[in-house]
Amino acid sequence: MAENNLIRETSPYLLQHAHNPVNWYAWNEDALRKARDENKPIFLSVGYSSCHWCHVMEHESFENEEIAKIMNDNFVSIKVDREERPDLDDIYQKVCQMATGQGGWPLSVFLTPDQRPFYVGTYFPILDGYGRPGFGSILLQLAQAWKEKPSDVKKAADNFMETLQKSDLVTTPAKLEKPILDEAAMNLFQIADNTYGGFGSAPKFPNAANLSFLLRYGKLSKITKFNEFVFKTLNKMAKGGIFDQIGGGFHRYSTDTRWLVPHFEKMLYDNALLPTVYVEAYQITKDPFYLEVIQKTLDFVLRDMTSPDGGFYSALDADSEGEEGKYYVWKKKEIQEILRADADIFCLYYDVTDGGNFEGHTILNNNIAMSTVAFHLGTSEDNVRRVVSSGSERLLEVRSRRVRPSLDDKVLTSWNALMISALARGYCVTDDKRYLAAAENCVSFIERNLYQNGTLLRTYKDGKAKLRGYLEDYSYLINALIDVFEVRPEARYLEFAQSLANHLVQHFWDSEHNSFYFTADDHEQLIIRPKNNYDLSMPSGNSVAANALLRLYHLTQQKQFLDISVKIMESFGVMAAENPFGFGYLLNTIYLYLQTPTEITVLGTGDKEVYDYVTKQFLPESIIALVENQSQLTDLSKYPFFAGKVLTDKTVVYVCKNFSCSLPLSKISEIAPLL
Repeated sequence: MAENNLIRETSPYLLQHAHNPVNWYAWNEDALRKARDENKPIFLSVGYSSCHWCHVMEHESFENEEIAKIMNDNFVSIKVDREERPDLDDIYQKVCQMATGQGGWPLSVFLTPDQRPFYVGTYFPILDGYGRPGFGSILLQLAQAWKEKPSDVKKAADNFMETLQKSDLVTTPAKLEKPILDEAAMNLFQIADNTYGGFGSAPKFPNAANLSFLLRYGKLSKITKFNEFVFKTLNKMAKGGIFDQIGGGFHRYSTDTRWLVPHFEKMLYDNALLPTVYVEAYQITKDPFYLEVIQKTLDFVLRDMTSPDGGFYSALDADSEGEEGKYYVWKKKEIQEILRADADIFCLYYDVTDGGNFEGHTILNNNIAMSTVAFHLGTSEDNVRRVVSSGSERLLEVRSRRVRPSLDDKVLTSWNALMISALARGYCVTDDKRYLAAAENCVSFIERNLYQNGTLLRTYKDGKAKLRGYLEDYSYLINALIDVFEVRPEARYLEFAQSLANHLVQHFWDSEHNSFYFTADDHEQLIIRPKNNYDLSMPSGNSVAANALLRLYHLTQQKQFLDISVKIMESFGVMAAENPFGFGYLLNTIYLYLQTPTEITVLGTGDKEVYDYVTKQFLPESIIALVENQSQLTDLSKYPFFAGKVLTDKTVVYVCKNFSCSLPLSKISEIAPLL
């Protein structure tokens, strides 16, 4: 089978296209030089390995010999994995949104040899239809326009560039006060779905940061409806089809309002961000259901998404054997054959019917209590619990023998950092040492493989690390190191975070507009230097940087970190209040700042009751360090956070706020009023 230039890449997405008849290139200087030397337009196709419509366009168009010939004769065709090159994706998605009103993947952009866009879209079907040109027609028309109407192409490119350069946000600095949080909470609640939870209508995304913000605002305002809404959302998601009921882990999003039918891909970042919200819900309610969701999700990641050397893989595809969701759905008859006498209980609990709820099959979901199942079937609740547990294990074992969805096994620094944070937080409430060990192993993996000469790299696969790190790689990892440090306060984690933060400020900070660029000052020059400001499926690098630097300031007293964090919050505070859906994570940071962080140091972990009281409470306005031994404390003595604190033979807690510290406290009755 013929190969193209992508055969030398490591990205699973690019390798999927390495045997297309299209003469693909990766985005590199060779490809860009070829376009300049031959004066050919560039066809840029951006996608990712678990993108369903990317697969469709490949099968329809990129495997088609006639289409490939048109592309090869008239264009330099470049394939980009959006997860490896989020900078390129960000720039050209903005162009697509300007031109069409929406973006998405696959992203299809036609560029001049100097990378300026002149035509853009997403998925193009191969044939003309419904009054729209197919991909073949578009290729021929644009190839002709390039040769015969160069002034029209130039004009289109000029117009796009003018609009793109104007798209940089002009922000109005805000005074950081509680009314920002008040307005944001009320505006966010306007789009809340009070029936099924979540925000807006289908398709429905989890939006973890927005849920976390409402929990914080509920605590601040003491208005119960905010917490109640979040708990409803978390319950509906965890009982719905968006959650893998037997294998654990969340699918990407729900195609309906009820969280029933998901888009079946599983992304690492969703399974890092969502457990953190469930941790917070557990800290508030102590509901064991939330603890179970945390454990099932983190166990899924450890089982199915962890590399032998400690990094975490990126994604599982939605499709297997060419069908979306086939790996995850069931026929009732199949379950009856596997579970036999237990099948009736299992099927009633998980809504399994003869007709199914998805193309004749059933997506397991739960909308009935165990007590109700027991009543209907004349059995005990304990027996229902036994059947659900043992039946889930049996079905998981059977499912594991099916053809699995393909795995995107590249390791991304930023997504791994999110997972480190989730594992550290999960450890706090579960006491499962596997989670903390996995978090620490991943930090070590990144230090060994993705940190070279004082800088982070973006991606690792097959023993190769490459591409300079972006803002999110630095900000997420700084935050993750602080999360690990809180539960394992070893100086090396804080020193690593401090080193990364200094590099971030030096190479990414825009002092004119008081925010971070997405790329470093020594990054490849693109048509614009992008910025990432909105918290959407993942939090923006600016929001996370503000949070990480604020926390780091309290631990190190390095004033520059506080100043920059405040400038970011001030820059986007007005927008966060007016459009909170896109600023959930930043709002969490503003909350932390306005509350004036409480600094909690636990010295000695022998008193389990005191230790649990601190770690299993919802204290989002706090920065915590759980010091186990004198060696840790000695290494940390250079930091003001730990100055004057003495380890004794019993567990003691210091509570500090506004540069004033309590005496060492050893009883919950003494600690509670200060928290």
